[in-house]
Amino acid sequence: MPHFRSRLRPALVAALAFGLGAIGLGAPPRTLAIAAAADLQFALGDLKQAFARANPGLDVALTHGSSGNLYNQLVNKAPFDLFLSADLSFPRKLVEAGLADGATEFRYSRGHLVLWVPMDSPIPVEQLGMKALLHPAARRVAIANPRHAPYGRAAEAALVKAGLLEAVKPRLVFGENIAQTAQFVQTGAADLGILALSLAKAPVMAASGRWWELPQDAHPPLDQGGVILNHARNRADALAFRSFMGSPEAVAILRRYGFAAEGR
Repeated sequence: MPHFRSRLRPALVAALAFGLGAIGLGAPPRTLAIAAAADLQFALGDLKQAFARANPGLDVALTHGSSGNLYNQLVNKAPFDLFLSADLSFPRKLVEAGLADGATEFRYSRGHLVLWVPMDSPIPVEQLGMKALLHPAARRVAIANPRHAPYGRAAEAALVKAGLLEAVKPRLVFGENIAQTAQFVQTGAADLGILALSLAKAPVMAASGRWWELPQDAHPPLDQGGVILNHARNRADALAFRSFMGSPEAVAILRRYGFAAEGR
């Protein structure tokens, strides 16, 4: 009998320890995986915090990139629940391909472009507007890659409309997405950038640069929207976040970053 008790006691202690540990840890947090356009890098951080306050126990995982590259990943069923795109055409293509739920497609904003220079730049972009692209100090001009970045296509369209594409083309440097494009100008790899207003209004960039906003008719509208993927693992929270983006709180956050919040 003593031998039996000596064998039982360690097993009992281990079982109790496991049980107490499970109680202490609680249930694992739910995760909502969002693939988002790079222009949302700062605004979505604020949206995430606001959403988390109303949804304790939920982990919102954000992955940013160019909308075109994210679209290519989603075509191959990358593990995301919700896609937020800088161009509504990409969510619609996923719906057409049978990879996303068309009933969940929504528009959340319209993006805008600015010419942005560092604070100490000799280029008076606020006074020159598009002519700033011809300033002698604008030796390298950064735009997002038009092949897969909606902001890059819009920038190229604005250059064409202004009759400046041929003059600027030899000096263009391309960012993989609009966030990397902004980084080029911030770090001196480019002298001027055609960037998203939402990035220019982020505190870190607003404190370090100056900008001029392009007229709304300078390029085709950057209507932005999202959709829930058919292979979503957390559809319930994806639907909740979709609804939240049309709320007064979310609209106020989007407007603070220069988005013309359109709702659904």
